[in-house]
Amino acid sequence: MRVVVQRVSEASVEVQEQAYRAEIGHGLLVLAAFTEGDEEEDLEWIVRKTVSLRIFDDENGVMNRSVADDGGDVLAVSQFTLYASTARGNRPSYVRAAKPDIAVPLYERFCRLLSESLGRPVRTGIFGADMKVSLVNDGPVTIIMDSKNKDI
Repeated sequence: MRVVVQRVSEASVEVQEQAYRAEIGHGLLVLAAFTEGDEEEDLEWIVRKTVSLRIFDDENGVMNRSVADDGGDVLAVSQFTLYASTARGNRPSYVRAAKPDIAVPLYERFCRLLSESLGRPVRTGIFGADMKVSLVNDGPVTIIMDSKNKDI
């Protein structure tokens, strides 16, 4: 599993064909992708790290608080392109991204685990839809995590 976590002052996702919109203020935008072989432990590790990342300022202006500590919201959006391979040619290959029959249950479970860990609802995109994501990156602060390569 691979995620890009961005600290935001606001973020939203819109799916015009379905008249759907989800938005948050202060918090995290989490772009999430899944690959073959992802399991519960991958989801749990990413959730634990995401909720615990100390990337919000404390009273001294030091990044020392997590989204859970800070009371921020989370918007989780599926984004299979995080598994793009650009090794050959100029058209990215997405063969490492999990197919929908595998990725959809993982995405749904990931969102449920995030909500449980935060103790409040997580806003979401719609898996597989043509989404328009807007955000104001605060900082900017952007963190990349991969459950198979924890050194990133």
